[in-house]
Amino acid sequence: MRFCQAFMYELWRNIGPDQDSPAGDVGVGGREIGYLYGAYKKLAREHSTGALTGKSYGWGGSLIRPEATGFGAIYYVERMVKEKGDKMEGKRIALSGFGNVAWGAATKAVELGAKVVAISGPDGVCEIPDGITKEMIDYMLDMRASNRNKVEDMATKFPGKAKFTAGKKAWIVKCDIAMPCAFQNELAEEDAKMLLENGVKYVAEVSNMGCQPAAIAAIQAAKVPFGPGKAVNAGGVATSGLEICQNAGHINWTAPEVDQKLHKIMNDIYDMCVEHGRMADGTINYVKGANIAGFMRVAKAMVAQGII
Repeated sequence: MRFCQAFMYELWRNIGPDQDSPAGDVGVGGREIGYLYGAYKKLAREHSTGALTGKSYGWGGSLIRPEATGFGAIYYVERMVKEKGDKMEGKRIALSGFGNVAWGAATKAVELGAKVVAISGPDGVCEIPDGITKEMIDYMLDMRASNRNKVEDMATKFPGKAKFTAGKKAWIVKCDIAMPCAFQNELAEEDAKMLLENGVKYVAEVSNMGCQPAAIAAIQAAKVPFGPGKAVNAGGVATSGLEICQNAGHINWTAPEVDQKLHKIMNDIYDMCVEHGRMADGTINYVKGANIAGFMRVAKAMVAQGII
């Protein structure tokens, strides 16, 4: 709390609902956002709750925000799968991590009929051959809150349903869809090769720069669709934007309303990636598409405003 308050003492002049609105990330959750926001209100003497996002629902936060990154990633992957004339039902998904992002992805994946067969942590990987259950997904929240940072707890809690292997990553588990959801550079070239050998059909980067460049190159060379983080994980910041909108209008949307808006945003992002990433042979380079779509959005705005 003291750290957050001291940090905000230096930051508060540079943020605001119409200026810059920070959100949490690794190591910064609802508790830290609460301390930061409390200090901001005291210093800025204003009560527009859009100054930070990821707030608790009782004081300006949005429903669906904690799960938004994972939800949005699954919506993007669903479009990648449909692009191939395939469907999500029955697809085996391997997730790295067991925090907010993996929890949200697991929740939405199961809702769409897929099977999450692996989650991982710093201590190793937990394989769930029959697919993660709602009870297991709920337990992921307890695992995160415990601060033990051990995915082995899942196997301990559900013996016979989950198998823990120490020192290994989620990518040792055979899957149709691989989704790194933990941290930067977590999926290396050797991991990509293992996934390809095991028949992975889709890879979607959910963590920020979760895949190393050599891993991305190997996946693309194998003609396996690869969704880059800058597009796949946009659901988190998009829902932060929806939180700011609610704060500005002094309203609260229901969970289905927020989810519907998030779904549309992710579909729009996917469409832009396809528009700019379609190759001459009909395949889609999602990395190229995301890069060009982002560049064009900024470039057109700069031209229209006379900046260049």
